[in-house]
Amino acid sequence: MDSSRPAGSALDLAAPVGQGEGGNADSGGARSRRQVRGLDGLRGLAALYVVLFHCWLYTFPGYPRSSAPPWLGGLMFGRLAVVFFLVLSGFSLAISPARHGWRPAGIGEFLRRRAWRILPPYWAALAMSLLISWFVVPASHFGPPTGATVVVYGLVAQDVVTAPTPNGAFWSIGVEAELYLLFPLLLFVRRRWGAVLLAGCVTLPVIAWGLTAAGANPVEGDNWLAPHLAPVFAAGVLGAGVVTASDRVRRLPWGWLAVLAALPVLALCAVRGSVWTVHHYFWIDLAVAPAMTMLLAAVATGRPALLVRLLTARPVHGLGGFSYSLYLIHLPIVLAVIRRIAPHFVAPGLPTFWFTLTVGLPGSILGAWLFSKVFEIPFKRNRSWQSFAAARSAR
Repeated sequence: MDSSRPAGSALDLAAPVGQGEGGNADSGGARSRRQVRGLDGLRGLAALYVVLFHCWLYTFPGYPRSSAPPWLGGLMFGRLAVVFFLVLSGFSLAISPARHGWRPAGIGEFLRRRAWRILPPYWAALAMSLLISWFVVPASHFGPPTGATVVVYGLVAQDVVTAPTPNGAFWSIGVEAELYLLFPLLLFVRRRWGAVLLAGCVTLPVIAWGLTAAGANPVEGDNWLAPHLAPVFAAGVLGAGVVTASDRVRRLPWGWLAVLAALPVLALCAVRGSVWTVHHYFWIDLAVAPAMTMLLAAVATGRPALLVRLLTARPVHGLGGFSYSLYLIHLPIVLAVIRRIAPHFVAPGLPTFWFTLTVGLPGSILGAWLFSKVFEIPFKRNRSWQSFAAARSAR
């Protein structure tokens, strides 16, 4: 993993997931009636935050002791957006199994459908990132991508094998792929022994490792982040149980509980400052995951209604529809604007930041929307090459 990657330089994690994708498929009509409203909106807002984070990160040098004005400090937590995507990924994938006794439809079919959904846009974004990094602006100060980059990132092995990065956001895709392999085992433990044992089996070894000298505060730039981040993914899996919970559980004030769980973590980060926060993300990731899970439970139960209305509004919901594409391709665009275009028009610092918001942000959104039309949406609508062929012949 490229050590130049700053904490939080990723964001999907999960590409949007169909409600039947994690397990037994419902019929089309039943599935549409039983989808959890608002999840796509959460993906869209999280992806937008990551774009803003990278606009901030690469405009102002010195991260984590950034030279940015203090009033922009709220943009420094891109890493927490990554954690949220992992929680959301586990939650989305587990909805259907939760409705079917925590039983997956089949491990092979699950992995095939995840590969079909994730890999085509990822490989297209990899090709785009390689070209931009080679010919427009490097993705890392450690040097341009190499042949090893093509192999390692093409195989989605970047969390296991080190190679020069073509796109600083891609580290999380490798983590996500490894967690997909773990997902069937998480369901098995949840079904056989319950939620408490699953939480303990995943979390306690990570805490024990973090307390050792070897595991003390591992940060981005290290390999093997998937074991460290497995508990936050598992938190999302456990949270999906709210969709089949009793009315008493569903009526709990999940939104307020999420706020109460998040406040101590955020207050600690504010008091200790950015440098301390970045160097302790290992623990912050674990501490903030329950709050994120409660937020998803709140949305899944339709409360607060105002938040659900915001998340299902057309612009926010629409942004969520191509949030994976936005995550995949925005960083090369932002870097090109900051390092190749902005210097010809504005001064460094805050003028470059505003210029990047004016040019790079809409450029990333428009580019991602167009990219999704070719490389993402067709793979959401068609689940196999046969479906592609049938759709083409029907035109």
